Amino acid sequence: MPTLLLVRHGRSTANTAGVLAGWTPDVHLDDTGRAQAAALAQRLAPVPVADLVVSPLERCQETADALRSVDGPTGPRPELRTEERLGECKYGDWTGKALKDLTREPLWRTVQSHPSAAVFPGEAGEGLATMQHRALEAVRQHDARVAAEHGEDAVWVAVSHGDVIKAVLADALGMHLDLFQRLSVDPCSVSVVRYAPLRPFVLRMNDSGGDLAGFAPARKKRRSTRKASSSDAVVGGSTGAA
Repeated sequence: MPTLLLVRHGRSTANTAGVLAGWTPDVHLDDTGRAQAAALAQRLAPVPVADLVVSPLERCQETADALRSVDGPTGPRPELRTEERLGECKYGDWTGKALKDLTREPLWRTVQSHPSAAVFPGEAGEGLATMQHRALEAVRQHDARVAAEHGEDAVWVAVSHGDVIKAVLADALGMHLDLFQRLSVDPCSVSVVRYAPLRPFVLRMNDSGGDLAGFAPARKKRRSTRKASSSDAVVGGSTGAA
């Protein structure tokens, strides 16, 4: 089962302006966001990355380009693979509006307390449940492809957006989408999931500074002929990421 590193893009100009960017074009990383992405590239240096799957929006592409700027332990990083299904939620008529103004909209309370029912207004508006469905479809398909192409011990990175990553994590944690607002995903944070046949394992969430070297595949060791299923949880607790 490959290891998936879910990376939120670095801080953007829309984040600092307090604007809901959505799919607005030409929203870029600000100086802090570029520094965050550069720091994450260094943290990822010990980890071999088999694939880099990225939202098409500029702030994610720029974050992923920064990650590619630092070679991994086996050489240059793979080319970016753009995946539209990992793009931001389509906020419809809310796109480009100030968050402080949106808090006065009746839909705001639905987004907070019953997000599975929230559908953003306008012809281009999308429901949060629809967003979760297409993101999970993308993640599962790419995870299976990475396993087939690079092996079960491969590590791959998906660079996406806060609400998208929160929705993927909620599913992995067995949480209803209505509870996903309990999760936080900060700019350029890393969350780690492994999808086993019976259940996902959430190994880390919203990590903005921890050591990531432990997610490099461990060297193969001789094992006993009897071993637990890859879907089994460790009784008594895991001994660590590696």
